[in-house]
Amino acid sequence: MTREENERTESFRASVGAMLVNDAGKVLVLQRADVKSEAWQMPQGGLRRGEDLHHALERELHEEIGILPEHFEILAACTDWLAYELPEAYRNEKVGRGQVQKWFLCRFHGKPEDIKPDGIEFVAYAWVEPGRLLELAVPFRRSVYERLVSEFEHRLRWTAGVRGATIS
Repeated sequence: MTREENERTESFRASVGAMLVNDAGKVLVLQRADVKSEAWQMPQGGLRRGEDLHHALERELHEEIGILPEHFEILAACTDWLAYELPEAYRNEKVGRGQVQKWFLCRFHGKPEDIKPDGIEFVAYAWVEPGRLLELAVPFRRSVYERLVSEFEHRLRWTAGVRGATIS
């Protein structure tokens, strides 16, 4: 590997992510098309140079699952930028060493038919309890998802209309 190639694979790609919840307080997860074993994740994608975070979020949600800005509202943003490191086999020029992301908690207002996985990166979707994110996520994303569930827990309770419920 040349020095230039090494530098590109050692950087972290800036991106945005959405913890999209429905009225029942369940979180949208997407099944990846490019992984042999079942791999599920929340919508996320790269931030273009000079792009506004909210615009990037709207663009990524539309590109990955077909939803429009009127299908969701932003309820909160994660306090910090969160990062994960990719295993070496997944690193490339596009994603580098991993991703550093700004995450948003969003409420879905659309209909089930508004969600259309792109068929390229994602082939299916499901609504799951927030606590299931950790068991469905690949190991390198689990610490990010754990942080999101913890940070947004009080909003997830409110979103689901369940007072005092515990996310398991």
